[in-house]
Parts: sequence; structure tokens; C-alpha cells
Amino acid sequence: MKIEHLGIAVKSLSNSDDLFSRLLGKSNYKQESVEREGVTTSFYEIGESKIELLEATNPESPIAKFLDKKGEGIHHIA
Repeated sequence: MKIEHLGIAVKSLSNSDDLFSRLLGKSNYKQESVEREGVTTSFYEIGESKIELLEATNPESPIAKFLDKKGEGIHHIA
């Protein structure tokens, strides 16, 4: 078994992309918008696993509700 990816809810994808790029020494390899989920994501490869940053694009999305309730941080492990 392995961790496929770690999902992290963030308030600002641009600020978080800047931080993670500097911390990891590499740029994201993919960014996409998922309209039906009201989220934009940014992925980073870390060995065999990935980090997925998630920013809400809709105030009613699950990520927006998570951020309102818990703030930025780990949202899921897949």
C-alpha cells in the first residue's frame, strides 16, 4: 500500500503554489479546474506520491465549507 496523494485545502492557490514550489524546488506538473466540484487543483509529484492543493471557486463547494469550518490544512489522503 502507498499514499497516492495528499489533498490540502488552501485559501489562495497562487500563494500556495509559490510556497510549495519554493519548498519542493519544483513547479506543479498539472493544474485543473473541476467546475462540478467548485474547485481548482494544483499537483506536485513527491517520489511515488503527490500533493494536491485545492482552492474553492464556489462559496458553496465542499472545499469552501471545509475552509470555513477548519481553515487551511489536510483535507484528504488517497
